[in-house]
Amino acid sequence: MNSEGNGRHPVGAPLFRLGQVVATPGALEALQAAGQDPLDLLRRHQSGDWGEVPMEDKQENDFSVQHGFRILSAYTLSTGVKLWLITEADRSATTFLLPAEY
Repeated sequence: MNSEGNGRHPVGAPLFRLGQVVATPGALEALQAAGQDPLDLLRRHQSGDWGEVPMEDKQENDFSVQHGFRILSAYTLSTGVKLWLITEADRSATTFLLPAEY
């Protein structure tokens, strides 16, 4: 794991509220198959380590943290499955989901 997140935010410093954390059945199955702790991904997401999104999306996420818009992170699990975390603009919920479930 990159200890500096996206280069601007140290991992571990929460930048926004997650709200209620929920997951789709596909995301839960993928996390279980990978044997990965979802809390690790939540910490990365909340501290500004947006994972494997293009630079434009990283910049958009940084803007969204400051101005209250939706935030999207993308991570590849140890099994090679891609997983998204989306925090709603109103910070009421953060959802784990597979891209195909969007």
